[in-house]
Amino acid sequence: MAAYRPGVLIGNWKEDACLEEDRLRDFMHKRERGELLIQKINKLQDNLLKKIQLSVSKDEFVHFGDTVMLLNPDNKSLVENYPGVCGSLTLAINLDEISMYSAKSLQVPCGVSAVKSVEPVGRNSFCVLSVDGGAVGEPIRFGQNFGLGTTGGFSDQMANSKMIITHCHTNRSLAVPRNFWTRSYFGKEYEVICHTYLDSHKAEEDKNYWEIVTGNPSDEDGTMIHRPNPQPRRDQKE
Repeated sequence: MAAYRPGVLIGNWKEDACLEEDRLRDFMHKRERGELLIQKINKLQDNLLKKIQLSVSKDEFVHFGDTVMLLNPDNKSLVENYPGVCGSLTLAINLDEISMYSAKSLQVPCGVSAVKSVEPVGRNSFCVLSVDGGAVGEPIRFGQNFGLGTTGGFSDQMANSKMIITHCHTNRSLAVPRNFWTRSYFGKEYEVICHTYLDSHKAEEDKNYWEIVTGNPSDEDGTMIHRPNPQPRRDQKE
């Protein structure tokens, strides 16, 4: 059997070379357009984890168009039964690995979970949207419907104060049971459900309470969570 020299080309070498050139051109074209899978994942992840500056409430109300966080305050009554879930939790967008690898951008509607981080980033900061024609900048009234976007006789809704958020279609309150957790792309997080928890007095339990958190006017990178409570004057009783 005759031996081939190193420079001899055999088989479908021409076709193989053309296919390799086509694959390289396709790769370069997708990379220039940002269409590579790793580029899509990095862009989506960067958007979800980038730091967000919350809106500052000058009149202590929440307005349509405000960028806010939804915080479930620390529930000290659950510490004895569930010691691992103490601390405040914030509502956040929840994506599984399949969505992260397949989505070109954030798909709505999407799942949510509760996370321990209280720092405003892309996935736990929301824009307050009107669903009934309210103008941007208009205060939200008590009992008024509103939506959350990724990024006469009724009182205005106060910012940074406890409230109940009710799901329009089921008339059930948004809640964090804190004893159920879910695994997301970002790790272990807590399940968010629509269920009204009532105590023996028929009042909502702490699991149903939320705060709409705004920015700290004295610190552009901070939130009202980190703002210390004002100290009473000497002539005021504590």
